[in-house]
Amino acid sequence: MRVLVVGSGGREHALCWAIAKSPLCDKLYCAPGNAGIARVAECVDVTAEDIDRVVAFSTDQSIDFVVVGPEVPLVSGLVDRLEAADIKAFGPNARGAEIEGSKGFMKDLCARYGIPTAAYGRFDEPDEAKEFIIRQGAPIVVKADGLAAGKGVILCRNENEAFAAIDHIMTEGAFGRAGAEVIIEEFLKGEEASFFALVNGTSVVPLASAQDHKAAYDGDEGPNTGGMGAYSPAPVVTDEMADTILERIIVPTVEAMAAENRPYKGVLYAGLMIAGGKPKLLEFNARFGDPECQPLIMRLKSDLLEALLACAEGRMDDMRLEWHEDPALVVVMATQGYPGHYSNGSRIGNLERAGSLDGIEIFHAGTKADNGKILADGGRVLGVTALAPTVADAQKRAYQAIDLIDWPEGFCRSDIGWRAIGR
Repeated sequence: MRVLVVGSGGREHALCWAIAKSPLCDKLYCAPGNAGIARVAECVDVTAEDIDRVVAFSTDQSIDFVVVGPEVPLVSGLVDRLEAADIKAFGPNARGAEIEGSKGFMKDLCARYGIPTAAYGRFDEPDEAKEFIIRQGAPIVVKADGLAAGKGVILCRNENEAFAAIDHIMTEGAFGRAGAEVIIEEFLKGEEASFFALVNGTSVVPLASAQDHKAAYDGDEGPNTGGMGAYSPAPVVTDEMADTILERIIVPTVEAMAAENRPYKGVLYAGLMIAGGKPKLLEFNARFGDPECQPLIMRLKSDLLEALLACAEGRMDDMRLEWHEDPALVVVMATQGYPGHYSNGSRIGNLERAGSLDGIEIFHAGTKADNGKILADGGRVLGVTALAPTVADAQKRAYQAIDLIDWPEGFCRSDIGWRAIGR
């Protein structure tokens, strides 16, 4: 089977790493890929957002199966275009991907079908949004409606911060068209977790849970990022809690999307807040999380390609996935200055030695090769991932590997996994 993975991040490196090991895979491409992905797949100079060229390449190279990693091409209708060209693809079509592409759509869907989530309001005028904030009080959460690379959610401790968030998103245009409308939500307290499931329109196969670390700095301080680390499974998601999440959130959402004539196919990622034994939905994503995908894939013992193909072909009734009991943890190394301004091009050394440690895989997120050197080429650059008997052991292994990496221009949090270890 000839397979194309679309994307260039740590998520796509993890997907390629697993797919390359499948006996079903005869040839693996990645568009555009990165320096790490180039070790397991042939990288193609086509960006994930260039839908015309992705479809043309898939046609020209007789690709049998396309796995779409990032949200932007999904929301833009890449899967629709591929299927119109008789090319099998993993991921939701544009109507399905709107569950991530518009937070307002997602919230309205939850309201119509009784899916537990935070109380909210939708606004396309700054003054009306601020009046709502005055009525509701703070703390409160302000979100850009559209895609904002994981940075469009602002937690506001008081009304002044909320007003500033409205101005930042709607008046200053910080997220472009994604901020033409805002969602304002009640502030939920509890413990966050992520839950993943494969969905083929009607059937659901749960994958596993994870817990992300969004804030840039130790102690969950600093601005939100695309994610500075994660681990799987999340201890807060017990077997009983997983059943509750499926029963109250995942299955009702799949049924709601079908009832709305938007049958959802692909991986459904629920961001949750859990308090008092009850989960509430924070957001849905229409793809694997990044960096949650990395520890998730490290724990998967089953053939990933076979699972994704079965999902795309609608034959999940007998699917049974096997997982390592051991947890996995990823620490993201980012370029100094991220998530604000940063410079590309710094050299990263000693990756081979760091990656040779027991239980370690280093997934590249923003790198490029230059005459045998590995250079940083993005904000989030590496995902140092460890599999070990406990989260504490995995944390120790990951940071041992990081200590070996020679990259003065990089930084990472030093406390990834603190909640699980604190238990």
